[in-house]
Amino acid sequence: MRVVVTRPQHSGERTVGRLTRMGHEAHLLPLAEPVHHVEDARRALLETQGAIAVTSAEAIRVLAALGPALAQHLARPIFAVGKATAKEAAELGFTNITASEGGGNELAALISSHATANGGALLLYLAGVPRAAGFEAGLTGLRLPFRTVECYRMQNIIPDDATLSQLFVDRPADAVLLYSQQTAQRFFGLSFVQRNQTLFDGIRFLCLSEAIAEAIPVALHRHVDIAGTPDEDRLLALLVAE
Repeated sequence: MRVVVTRPQHSGERTVGRLTRMGHEAHLLPLAEPVHHVEDARRALLETQGAIAVTSAEAIRVLAALGPALAQHLARPIFAVGKATAKEAAELGFTNITASEGGGNELAALISSHATANGGALLLYLAGVPRAAGFEAGLTGLRLPFRTVECYRMQNIIPDDATLSQLFVDRPADAVLLYSQQTAQRFFGLSFVQRNQTLFDGIRFLCLSEAIAEAIPVALHRHVDIAGTPDEDRLLALLVAE
């Protein structure tokens, strides 16, 4: 299948590699790029002592930029959404990692079940902008004390019409992979997409979660498939689940 991957460059290249090994023709279409705030992360780590929470591997990449200064924090408990983020945390040197299989709400519930292990210390959430509200809402609902520090910002990338024409006109894609609600909003907010909505009527939109699917225009919902759990293995399995 001809598949368009809408992830940022770093993670998107990894996904393209997986798809290629699966026998698909994969094309990377980044719609955002990260701007890291490394100093904000460094200061937040020094000002806190308890567990750390991350809902994206991008936050781990910010921590990686701290270099040797991160060493004193590697024994702190870290809670992550998804095994991919947990794997990057382990590769960076964290030793006490707990991962949720679901999204932000599931991560909040998981942290609540481990609350005594954190000794009542303030949870440090290393977050990005923009982000979904579910995790912080979940923490608030469970009355878990936390501090949010925005350590990176996703900056929009607007692909030119020639690039989009190659993917959706010259040789139309069979499927588009969508990993976040913000990415789905960026994609369907592109002027090229809005001007040429009929081009997308036969394309499958494969989503990591129901929240992402909600950002897709109603007229295209019959072409939407949602992964059983929000991880890439289940998402890519949809490519063969017609």
